[in-house]
Amino acid sequence: MTTYPRTTHLMQRGAEFFGSQYAILCGAMSWVSERHLVSAISNAGGFGVIACGAMTPALLDAEITATKALAKAPFGVNLITMHPQLFDLIDVCVRHGVSHVVLAGGIPPKGSVEAIKAGTADKPGAKVICFAPTLALAKKLLRSGADAMVIEGSEAGGHIGPVSTSVLAQEILPNLASEALVFVAGGIGRGEAIAGYLEMGAAGVQLGTRFACATESIAHANFKKAFFRASARDAVASVQVDPRLPVIPVRALKNKGTEAFTAKQLEVARALDEDGIAMDEAQLQIEHYWAGALRRAVIDGDVEGGSLMAGQSVGMVTQEEPVADIIATLMAECETALDRR
Repeated sequence: MTTYPRTTHLMQRGAEFFGSQYAILCGAMSWVSERHLVSAISNAGGFGVIACGAMTPALLDAEITATKALAKAPFGVNLITMHPQLFDLIDVCVRHGVSHVVLAGGIPPKGSVEAIKAGTADKPGAKVICFAPTLALAKKLLRSGADAMVIEGSEAGGHIGPVSTSVLAQEILPNLASEALVFVAGGIGRGEAIAGYLEMGAAGVQLGTRFACATESIAHANFKKAFFRASARDAVASVQVDPRLPVIPVRALKNKGTEAFTAKQLEVARALDEDGIAMDEAQLQIEHYWAGALRRAVIDGDVEGGSLMAGQSVGMVTQEEPVADIIATLMAECETALDRR
């Protein structure tokens, strides 16, 4: 059995936190991060995370049950903070005894972190992981009960912030890594990058795009082929067309779907003007658009009209590989890089 002593030493805090062999967290990709990919990642030594996205509580309940049947190691669940049934989804996670819950999409609403950590009489509460785009917010979330942070740069796929991974790491890791668990995400495609962030103090890393086309991923063959053909510059961020509609940019492969999103924003902006819908409803319409567009690409294989969410590391995804091979390659690359030091 291959061992990676330097890498596992630097990953020790993160691996112990997840209860996994390696501190490699899989980013939650809607329609992609489901039972098959999640269980494969956890079984291969990483930490898989179910992407709840727009699921109803009943659908999440079924997905957790199905994942439990396949996974031999712990896995987590990613919940979107703006989901209208967030607390019902939290209840589902608590009933199942999910070990880790990732809260994404904004500042957690009042009482959500407490509800996740409370547990029940027979099941312990879960660990809470939050996303922090700034050092100040990271410290605030930790004071509010978060157990760990993910700092994700603009190179990532899906919803992104404005700052690159390398800059976030330089701003946050030296100030926070000694007192908190910080996982770095965004644009990571090779083990050499993992080595650098671990040496800076990261407890581990999160990757999404690298796993999207794994053999165990249920993504349509057309979706995977689009990734294999793409280069880093093909993964572009969406633009905001109305300053009143604070749409979080989304990075995806450029196609007709990215153009359709611009039209969708204009439609929602008109609804704000003419129909008087609330801002929360406007933002939910945008999220529902992405959920539908992503499904068309991932499940139906519509790579022209659907959303091909991908990070800039997509150029490093060149073939379909088993999850275990992807993780082994990343670990070996990281170990070799650390040996060179």
